[in-house]
Amino acid sequence: MTAAANQQQTYISKLTLTNFRNYAGLSIDLDPGGVVLSGDNGAGKTNLLEAISLLTPGRGLRRAPYADVAREGGDGGFALHARIEGPDGQVEIGTGIAGGEAAGEGGRRVRINGAAARSAEDMLEWLRVVWLTPAMDGLFPGPAADRRRFLDRLVLAIDPGHGQRALDYEKAMRGRNRLLVEGSRDGAWFDAIETQMAETGVAIAAARAELVRLLAAMIDRLPGSGPFPQADISLSGELEAEVASLPAVDVEERFRRALADGRDRDRAAGRTLEGPHRSDLLVQHRPKAMPAELCSTGEQKALLVGIVLSHARLTGEMCGMTPILLLDEIAAHLDSGRRAALFSILEELNCQAFMTGTDAALFSSLRGRAQFLTVDHGTVGPTEDP
Repeated sequence: MTAAANQQQTYISKLTLTNFRNYAGLSIDLDPGGVVLSGDNGAGKTNLLEAISLLTPGRGLRRAPYADVAREGGDGGFALHARIEGPDGQVEIGTGIAGGEAAGEGGRRVRINGAAARSAEDMLEWLRVVWLTPAMDGLFPGPAADRRRFLDRLVLAIDPGHGQRALDYEKAMRGRNRLLVEGSRDGAWFDAIETQMAETGVAIAAARAELVRLLAAMIDRLPGSGPFPQADISLSGELEAEVASLPAVDVEERFRRALADGRDRDRAAGRTLEGPHRSDLLVQHRPKAMPAELCSTGEQKALLVGIVLSHARLTGEMCGMTPILLLDEIAAHLDSGRRAALFSILEELNCQAFMTGTDAALFSSLRGRAQFLTVDHGTVGPTEDP
């Protein structure tokens, strides 16, 4: 029996959408394990995954402004409700924004078992959600900002405090950048902001470094010659390097001094040029000893799938609850061997995995082992035998 099989599964047993994207109203009962969503392009498959991704902090897998996900022709608001079954029993989670004048004001509201949550981070107590979408296929050759965002989502799944630290750092940095652009010479104000940036920035770097260390060990458990090649992962960033060898308090002081010493340089640039917002996640195809960005498209996809599956296993072992996986168009670019391997690993992970595709036949080997649903422009129903 695997460690994952011994963990109690966390899964969504009922999902209800109101005025979300192309869904005026939808309520579906869901099974644990695999859930295959098939249908034409534009039918609303990814919209369902996006709704589930909003059961975690942030703007979901599309990173759309909340007001933009409200159904066209509605009142400007939307509501999501999920019944979650997990290690601590059943919980009801609701989230959304109000319509009318309230739409878009502030953040979205979150309710847990009918009571207002302190913040969206409270949802992480009940479930963790990890996703892989076609938009991420260009992750390795793309800009470093995309890899940082990907890395921080991975950190958040095992460290719920990471999101707030990142928000605090960004807020402080925006304040410092504003002072730089205005040409301010207020040393006391800079000192206060830079002290906060040093504290939160080092905490961010430390959390990233720990995630990479843990994830690298989990990637080592992938079969060396398997369909999803092992990746060597590391961080490029001065803070991330320093936290590995120096006490955090010393790294904070060094970063604070670097910010103070760099004010003139940053003032000329109009922005902060040093800090965890400039770090990068480096990935290498281990069997080929080749940077991921130089690998073929298929090899990059296989590397990314291996990293996400390893992270799902890590999340389950670290948090005691299996994450929910959202795998958009996952089968389209995998050959039959890799599809079979993926399905086998998902069953081993003992997680609820939502998989989308235009052709249900690509998932036919899961018949009898997964729930098949057809998505048809605002409606969802059982799929006929693929």
